[in-house]
Amino acid sequence: MKKITFSPTFHKKLTTLKKHDTKLFEKIEKQFHTFSLDPRHHSLRLHKLKGNLKNVWSISVTMDFRLIFIDNENYYFFEMGTHDEVYKR
Repeated sequence: MKKITFSPTFHKKLTTLKKHDTKLFEKIEKQFHTFSLDPRHHSLRLHKLKGNLKNVWSISVTMDFRLIFIDNENYYFFEMGTHDEVYKR
């Protein structure tokens, strides 16, 4: 079974969110729980990205907030933010 791992930047953003936006943090926790049980669950709205983010995956927390990860030996989450924040790369 693959493990979920976080980049240092992702972990820092998650810690900050926990302190400043508990409702969003709770939604993220719920999505991680769902993801750990079934990474392809329909509520995650999982999709592979294109362009300069090819080979990268996204799951949705809200209609506008995304968690971005690489699917290799583990699930490596490295970015989070609104749709515009994470896709403007």
